Amino acid sequence: MADKRDYYEVLGVSKGATDDEIKKAYRKLARKYHPDLNKDNPEAAEKFKEIGEAYEVLSDSEKRSRYDQFGFAGVDPNYGAGQGGAGFGGFQDVDLGDIFGSFFGGGFGGGSSRTNRANAPRQGESIRRTVMLSFEEAAFGCEKKIQIERTEKCTECGGTGAEKGYTPETCSNCHGSGTVQQTQRTPFGAFSSTGPCPNCHGTGKIIRKPCKKCRGTGQERRARTLEVKIPAGIDEGQSIALRGQGGAGVNGGPNGDVIITVAIRPHPLFQRDGYDVWCEVPISYAQACLGDKLIVPTIDGKVEYTMPAGTQPGTVFRMRGKGIQAVNGRGRGDQFVKVTLEVPKNLTESQKELLRKLEESDNPQNHPNRRSFKDKMKNLFGKK
Repeated sequence: MADKRDYYEVLGVSKGATDDEIKKAYRKLARKYHPDLNKDNPEAAEKFKEIGEAYEVLSDSEKRSRYDQFGFAGVDPNYGAGQGGAGFGGFQDVDLGDIFGSFFGGGFGGGSSRTNRANAPRQGESIRRTVMLSFEEAAFGCEKKIQIERTEKCTECGGTGAEKGYTPETCSNCHGSGTVQQTQRTPFGAFSSTGPCPNCHGTGKIIRKPCKKCRGTGQERRARTLEVKIPAGIDEGQSIALRGQGGAGVNGGPNGDVIITVAIRPHPLFQRDGYDVWCEVPISYAQACLGDKLIVPTIDGKVEYTMPAGTQPGTVFRMRGKGIQAVNGRGRGDQFVKVTLEVPKNLTESQKELLRKLEESDNPQNHPNRRSFKDKMKNLFGKK
């Protein structure tokens, strides 16, 4: 974990970036390093995973606040054991009781009262995975299977770390606390400090016959297949947490979680904006002039839309309720259809002649924008 990059650096945004800036940066990088688009680049998958992890934290206001205050230790309980990850310049592990005890001969209760970390309950490993969805799977929801490898209690010893028929013994040196107090006399007085018990290495237990399968750790790694229910309406970069499905806890601590971040493949016709869907429909000059009944694609299938005569290029039509279902189940977004004018190429001479005749017979009143443009040109440059 020591080589983890700052989440703001990963997304290429400043610490004061807005939610919208963070979302845009994530989408840009996610598309760039998408595994499906970089099959020949083995580093792309790791970068994609790193980008997803950064976005998961920075897009959540509560997690972002903890990260800004405490760094990685504020969002990952498994981070920073002795690394200085809580934002105190590497000193968050220093026992103030030890410091004052060393200077004042144990005047603060004779040393530290802290719980030994090696012997304390700790949450198990949290596992992060990215699941790839099609545009439709994200819109309508689906079920996916993911492969993980997690730590579990050893099936041979049941998590005790000792061979069958044996049980761990309480350390006689520290009486199960995992810590011992040491006093060193100097010309300046007695210095007292508390540290891990050297006899049991801070565990508080002695295992005479370690389990051969797990070598005394009480845990083993096993591959598992988990089924994930993806809710309808989930968006790129959002995450699903499978609570308690991660690695086994230590010393009676809770299991970790499995955090699944969603990535969505680009769609050939649709683009998503929240719960709204956008698409572009090309039309001909005749359709724009005369109007037409357009066949418009939606996520539910094809629908007919009556386009009025005189529709201008770039006009956007709104189709209410044709967007994506909200995750909370309340309503759907809309679909926006932008029409683009496709100018024909390689016209025949007869077709060109027809267009010339149409231009000659056309009424200037039909082109107010062109008239306005010409008037502005005259005002700017004169009649010439």
